[in-house]
Amino acid sequence: MRSGLPLPRALATLALLCVGAGAPVFAQDVAQPATVPVPPPAMPPSSAEVPLDPEAPLADFPDLGVDWPDLSKDADLSPDPATPGPATQTEVEGDRRYSVRLEGLEGVTAPQLRERFDALSTLEQNEGKAANVAQIDRRAREDEELLATLLRAAGHYDAQVETRVETQPDGRIVVVLDAEPGPVYRFTEVELRGLDRTGDKADALRKAFGVKPEDAVDADKVLAGEDALKLKIGREGFPFAKVGEPEVVVDHDDRTATLVVDVDPGTARRFGRVTVVDDRVFSARHIQTIARFDPGDPYDAALTDDLRRALIQTGLVSQAKVETVPGQTPDTVDVAVMLEPAPPRTIAGELGYGTGEGARAEVSWTHRNFFKPEGAVTFRGVAGTQEQLLSATLRRSNFRARDRVLNAQVAISHVDRDAYEAKTFSLSGSLERQTNIIFQKKWTWSVGAELLASREKGIIGNGVVPVDRTFFIGALPATLAYDGSDDLLNPTRGFRLSGRISPEGSFQSGTFAYLKTQIDASGYFPVSDRVVLAGRTRLGTIHGASRDRIAPSRRFYAGGGGSVRGYGYQSIGPRDLNNDPIGGKSLAEFSLEARVRFGDFGVVPFIDAGNISTGGIPKFNNLRLGAGIGGRYYTNFGPIRVDVGTPLNRQKGDPRIAVYVSLGQAF
Repeated sequence: MRSGLPLPRALATLALLCVGAGAPVFAQDVAQPATVPVPPPAMPPSSAEVPLDPEAPLADFPDLGVDWPDLSKDADLSPDPATPGPATQTEVEGDRRYSVRLEGLEGVTAPQLRERFDALSTLEQNEGKAANVAQIDRRAREDEELLATLLRAAGHYDAQVETRVETQPDGRIVVVLDAEPGPVYRFTEVELRGLDRTGDKADALRKAFGVKPEDAVDADKVLAGEDALKLKIGREGFPFAKVGEPEVVVDHDDRTATLVVDVDPGTARRFGRVTVVDDRVFSARHIQTIARFDPGDPYDAALTDDLRRALIQTGLVSQAKVETVPGQTPDTVDVAVMLEPAPPRTIAGELGYGTGEGARAEVSWTHRNFFKPEGAVTFRGVAGTQEQLLSATLRRSNFRARDRVLNAQVAISHVDRDAYEAKTFSLSGSLERQTNIIFQKKWTWSVGAELLASREKGIIGNGVVPVDRTFFIGALPATLAYDGSDDLLNPTRGFRLSGRISPEGSFQSGTFAYLKTQIDASGYFPVSDRVVLAGRTRLGTIHGASRDRIAPSRRFYAGGGGSVRGYGYQSIGPRDLNNDPIGGKSLAEFSLEARVRFGDFGVVPFIDAGNISTGGIPKFNNLRLGAGIGGRYYTNFGPIRVDVGTPLNRQKGDPRIAVYVSLGQAF
């Protein structure tokens, strides 16, 4: 016997149902399992004339098919607590608590069947709650039909489910759903009707659909194939393709089925122009700059999705709608964009305290679209025990290309560290290619220029009294980085490598030049699903001038949360006669940690090492070691980090314990 149907999409009706050998195959949209009414107890024909005996035993329910425990002593038939009505006690005479057990599913391979049953089962939702015989009976009948439906969704069209009740010695009831799945029906033919009109792309689209002859008649796989086909056909250049609902014809005699999906691909098209309904935020020209496609490129639905995410990521758009519409010529498709502006201004504040950095308060005001398009202006002020700063920054995002950023800054600052004191006026600018969470890039770079006038106080040679000197410095810093990790804030595999070079010229009692370079590398190695080993190396050197001639603020320092944990900020390395750090010309740092995760939480034991040398070549002797343990709380935007470290070979003045808090992993 053969019959046909369209596949539904409701979770509870994924089954390809059949009723009897000659009945039509059907499925119905059901948000919850259907309720089967419970017939009233059988009454004698003359019940209207014979008084009811309240002590008489409860009559059998017709067609129940199971032996219920003797509840003749219980007279309460209170309503189901799950239904609206008067409040009832959870323990009343006549009610029993029950548990649920499924049997006969050992040969069923559908991975989501038990999960769906647990989510939709009336018995499971009320397991452990007191219920009377009528309530348990009704729930059992509902779940019997639910389990049969889910089995048919997995291709077991001959599935039968029977219910029985077992009574434990303690009086507890166990409701057993005993399933006989029967054989799995399989497809003998799978036809994507109309797909040949896509030409040489038809084979790739059939492969994306995934369902083929001899596969089980599995509703999950068919619906997943339908979604995959819709996605793939859009990526292959057909913006107006239509994919019909799958239709299955089942042969119950042969236990087979055929599958037909009607596909109308339309015509392949290329990108046309970008249009915008309201250009208050961005013009169509700037949106085209952000897009990863140009007019004339083959249409790809993934690129329009990427454009929508990128527009939201600018922070200037609260909602973005990106639609494809027929272009000016039959072979093109235009991209129509509608944007809802987001508030462009932000006021931010920060309070904190750091070992070696003191107390610190920061406030900033930003207008993210002061110079259209995406020209953000930020005014920032810092007031602290060891730092004061005023600055103005211009940041032009997506400058002439996607993810290219132009920065310019003017700042005046006063920094008073243990290592030095500096009063600095600076002008700087850079052009960079940035990475972000939405589209993490393999390669990033930056080039820039800096001009500084700095009055700095520091120790020279073996002196005791700090000396004031004024430095005029020009620098041309550049960086190049490769990111082969799998996550920007919480990497679990891969590696990262970056290099920074900065030729600098300095005027102080004469003009001299030097070259400052730094290399950073880190690797991430998964040991298991819950454990990741992570390691980091940082090497730096300055060539071309002696340490004392280089401004103290331009030297290398080590120690702190982003360096060697357990030590104070900038406290590692050579010290003067006052036991204050004086920095150096070379840097070596190493870190190793094990990141162990338990759900949303994790622990991270770590050990760090580092040293600062006065010579131009990094040295690996006399390393300062720090060890400790950290806690992690994993959020949807990255882990929150709390690390507690202690120096293993501390010097005079080093703390015994240091605490660091930040967003993201240490490296």
